Amino acid sequence: MSSDVVIIGAGITGCAAAYELARAGASVHVVDRRNIGTMGSGRTLAGVRQSGRHRDELPLAIEAVRRWETLHLKLDADLEYRQHGNLRLAEDESDTQVISQMVQEHQNLGLDVRYLDGNAAVRDVAPALSETIQAASFTPTDGHANPILTVQAYARAAQRLGVQFSLEQDVSRITTHNGKVAGVVTTQERITADCVVVAAGIESPAILHTAELDLPISLSMVPVVQTVEIEPILDQVLGTAKAHFAARQEVDGKMRFSSGGRPISLSSDSIDHAAMQPGCTRLAETLSRATKIIPRLEEVPVNQVWGGLVDLTTDGLPVLDRVDEPEGLVIAAGFCGHGFCLGPVTGEIVRDLVLGNETGFAMEPFRWGRLVTGEETTRAELLG
Repeated sequence: MSSDVVIIGAGITGCAAAYELARAGASVHVVDRRNIGTMGSGRTLAGVRQSGRHRDELPLAIEAVRRWETLHLKLDADLEYRQHGNLRLAEDESDTQVISQMVQEHQNLGLDVRYLDGNAAVRDVAPALSETIQAASFTPTDGHANPILTVQAYARAAQRLGVQFSLEQDVSRITTHNGKVAGVVTTQERITADCVVVAAGIESPAILHTAELDLPISLSMVPVVQTVEIEPILDQVLGTAKAHFAARQEVDGKMRFSSGGRPISLSSDSIDHAAMQPGCTRLAETLSRATKIIPRLEEVPVNQVWGGLVDLTTDGLPVLDRVDEPEGLVIAAGFCGHGFCLGPVTGEIVRDLVLGNETGFAMEPFRWGRLVTGEETTRAELLG
């Protein structure tokens, strides 16, 4: 079996890239060891945000939000996208300094973000929040979407353009010949291709190792809680200055919230449902934080709980790069929990990297070589 491009990973990055490449006329084959959107892309809080971004990542996020506004038309699907803003909360005096500084920096970079000074100003925007919140930033063009619907919509749109999907197949290795990519071997088939895109999230380092490339990332576990349906109480997506809580209310009324990540040691072979479930202590911390920030949640029943694994690079920025050797290998991984919003732009960037086109963005901060030579930028803050 042969294609122009093999994409490893059927999350939002892989599916968006497959769609954009197929639109450009390439034959594309997507391979995933699980299914469409079953790992990070399906477990995310699914915020579509510009606020809290590293200055190098902010231009990608701003352009991505512009794409999100009409993405449902492009994919011919309801993505449950809502653009009601993002609040980043200050719970104490030190937080207010962090938020105030972030607002100033982002305003200087051209983002429409406002500082809400005092609890009354915050609760004018989001009345369900606690009276203990001291201040917040508010970015009105941020929002959220349904992650499963979005990834599946990209996959269906790609399939309509002829993209093939091989699911529940492990990639055993990337094959090369004379310093060039030759394709991949999976547990069920061999696929030849002139270009391979590695967009496999937390499993990317193991796959890249078969091509003798290192991708230094660490793993963090983020507990996520979803409640039963309740009346509408929150339009915005929430984050905090300490990056220890984030929340949104889904279109169907369920609340989805998470607390900060903590390091976890897992090999790609030991990642299963049980390994990704948060422990009782972490879950208790998450619930306590949620009810402190949103008091209405105190008596709301929990619907389900899960854990998300975040692939952290050493500087908090993803790798988006076409490496020199083997020729034809593109990396799109290490999104550090920031990748869902960026999907529409990331897909275009990967397309351009594969085809050798200019991306229209400053790509130096996202080069693979910075991580293996120790030339990282200042670490990005994970603000929800």
